[in-house]
Amino acid sequence: MVSMRPRTPVRRLHEMRMVGVGSTRGRAEAALAVLLATVMVVVGAGAVWVLSTAPVHQNAAAVPSTADDAPSVPYAGPAEESGRLARALAAGDNLPGVSVAVAVNGEIVWAEGFGWADVEGRTTLTPLTRFRLGALSKPLTAVAAALLHDRGRLDLDAPIQRYVRAYPPKQWTVTTRQLLGDIAGVHRIRGDNNDAMPVSHCESLGEAVALLADDPLLFEPGTQHRYSIWGWILVSAVVEGAAGESFSRFMAHQVFEPLAMTRTVVAETAGLDSAHPFYAPRAMLRPQLGVEEAKRPDYSCLAGAGAFLSTPSDLVRLGSAMLKPGLLKADTIAAFQTPARLPSGASTTYALGWTVSKVQLGGEPARMVSHRGSPSGGTVSLLTFPDLGLAVAVAANVTEARGLHSFALQVAESFVRSRNRQPLPPRSRLEAQSLIPGAESQPVDGSTPAH
Repeated sequence: MVSMRPRTPVRRLHEMRMVGVGSTRGRAEAALAVLLATVMVVVGAGAVWVLSTAPVHQNAAAVPSTADDAPSVPYAGPAEESGRLARALAAGDNLPGVSVAVAVNGEIVWAEGFGWADVEGRTTLTPLTRFRLGALSKPLTAVAAALLHDRGRLDLDAPIQRYVRAYPPKQWTVTTRQLLGDIAGVHRIRGDNNDAMPVSHCESLGEAVALLADDPLLFEPGTQHRYSIWGWILVSAVVEGAAGESFSRFMAHQVFEPLAMTRTVVAETAGLDSAHPFYAPRAMLRPQLGVEEAKRPDYSCLAGAGAFLSTPSDLVRLGSAMLKPGLLKADTIAAFQTPARLPSGASTTYALGWTVSKVQLGGEPARMVSHRGSPSGGTVSLLTFPDLGLAVAVAANVTEARGLHSFALQVAESFVRSRNRQPLPPRSRLEAQSLIPGAESQPVDGSTPAH
């Protein structure tokens, strides 16, 4: 039989100390394990971040390209030069894909896609790749309104209730001309004092109109110029009412088909052929810090305010239609390219669906009639030069491609200077030339300037 020694006070104190040491050691080991796990998570996240911020293109020379056809012989030089600029832009600004098209006197002389339509799948971008247009949908809608005006079916100065009965009279009369010029006061203001994007899903244009039917006008029409999303939803409804058929059908059969805009659609659908991802910056609105696939927006309420998809080739076809009579009458083209004037006499610089400004091209001042768009997952720009017969369209499949507009100006400069073989000025100078007061406004998605 084993005898148990009595537990003296000293022994009990020693046991308590040992238990305390074990407990402290256990807590230390647990804390160390948590620390190690945290470090592993941080390191893992850092590795993912590094991989996700890796450049899409290793260098400009590695950017693939696909041309529609060889450029017209007189323009082979500027096309080659512009191609180098496109590759440098894609690699330098970390843009997955860039597409460009140029038309001279109504003929497309060059169209080429650079980079990737699908980065992960390594699907190359081609001139047939579609892009979201965002606010650049407005000039297309304006052409529809101009066409109806030419046919005597739309009075631009009549109250819009003549064509949109679902929109009740307001404290002041609103006309289609005022809606087209962003001077109608039709707005739904959000917290930052800009036009709020529709957040609902609309099965029809009538449902979109119902969303703003009860809102008062923000100001008396004609007294202020203010970028509007909702005013162009109403323009779409005016086109539908004046045409006597659905907005989408009229756009497809009366605008897109006559201009051979075969890759332009009025809305993004799940079954759209050649669907591909669109991208957004991972951080700080800068693609240079990495890109990721953008969430698909619901633009179902926007119609002609921002829902279209198209290609640069189709865009220069539309732009060319605004350079000479054909689809539209000459006086109608002139009216739609004339900025509105406020009671003060000041010009708004915004005409009926187009921004009007002046830039230097080929060493000479040139009138530019243009528009931009900054939708989710894209950046687009269409430039036309009525006195030169030139139209340039560029697009990128990522939001916040801030160098795209100046690239479009460089392309225009290259094609104009090819006539007398003058050297191309620096990109920074072209950017400065394009800064026309009032020419920029909020885009369709409310993120960056898009007019």
